[in-house]
Amino acid sequence: MERVPLFIVGPCSLESREVVMEVAGFASELFGGLDGIAEWVFKGSFLKDNRTSPAGYRGPGLEDGLRLLEEVSDSFGARTLTDIHSSEQAGLAGGRVDVLQVPAFLCRQTSLLEAAGASGTVVNIKKGQFMSPGNMKGSVEKVRSSGCREVWLTERGTFFGYGDLVVDLRSLSVMRDLADRVILDVTHSLQLPGAAGESSGGRSGLAPALARAGAAWGVDGLFIEAHPNPSEALSDAATMVDLPTLGMMVRESLDHWAGT
Repeated sequence: MERVPLFIVGPCSLESREVVMEVAGFASELFGGLDGIAEWVFKGSFLKDNRTSPAGYRGPGLEDGLRLLEEVSDSFGARTLTDIHSSEQAGLAGGRVDVLQVPAFLCRQTSLLEAAGASGTVVNIKKGQFMSPGNMKGSVEKVRSSGCREVWLTERGTFFGYGDLVVDLRSLSVMRDLADRVILDVTHSLQLPGAAGESSGGRSGLAPALARAGAAWGVDGLFIEAHPNPSEALSDAATMVDLPTLGMMVRESLDHWAGT
């Protein structure tokens, strides 16, 4: 059976129950009307370890964060994704979410990749901003070596000098030969790393266009971070989109999806 487009959506961090449940509820209603046309996974980070400043918000912590994700799963029947930063976290989170994500800056860490692969979940590896798409082969092999049966790769931009990222859509085709699914991280690809001094800047206004481009290219899925009030978000405020924009992006992307 042919797979339908996948959307990974949610706030950057699991900053509060109110934000988490509002975004999850919106997504559940949105994708409930697209049954058989699209599938979705709810994402949220219990720990944001890669911060520009030591003052940056880091999240609720592992246990509180995992409980929030379990509540989303129980309330909305959603699959869930969270990122991990250590082998220990892979073991603790693996049985409580559906997808473990390896952050971009950790995409070569052998012990972490092997632990994620042994967790029994799907593993999504973010391509490092410093990595060529072909060089992600080794990362995938490390995850598979531990018995993982489904590995995703996510493009999230490549360094373009200092303080900027650019997306080379050709990488999506290269990585398709390496992984079970290839995802385009729309919102993180629009970051301006460190541009705001103690936090990263971004160009969230370009998110709809980049999502359409990825869909037209024929990517397997889109990763879009959303928040009820992005300007008030505790992390990645400059790149997240609001909920009406998320809904518009999903529908527009489906209209442009190659092969659908």
